[in-house]
Amino acid sequence: MHISISKAHQLLSDHDKPFKELFTHASLSIELYKPDKIDHQLPHTRDEVYIIVSGSGKFYNNGTVVDFLANDFLFVPAGVEHRFIDFTDDFYTWVIFYGAEGGE
Repeated sequence: MHISISKAHQLLSDHDKPFKELFTHASLSIELYKPDKIDHQLPHTRDEVYIIVSGSGKFYNNGTVVDFLANDFLFVPAGVEHRFIDFTDDFYTWVIFYGAEGGE
């Protein structure tokens, strides 16, 4: 399986939500995510990984805030409050959900 970032970005652009699921296999789900100015996401039911494609900003994860840049890796356990804040207009990220409901 191969999904180029340009193809993923086009599929997201043609979609009416800030995320687009692009691949699933067993418990694995891959999305591209690009919030518009404010990240309104709520905690998720599975563990997740973000790999930043483009842009920069800050990431709130369970009370801790870190700066992020393109190519950074971020991990969030299931059920944890998190969001992207103060991010640039060119920000978007791969989202990788995996494992059982409730986390591993």
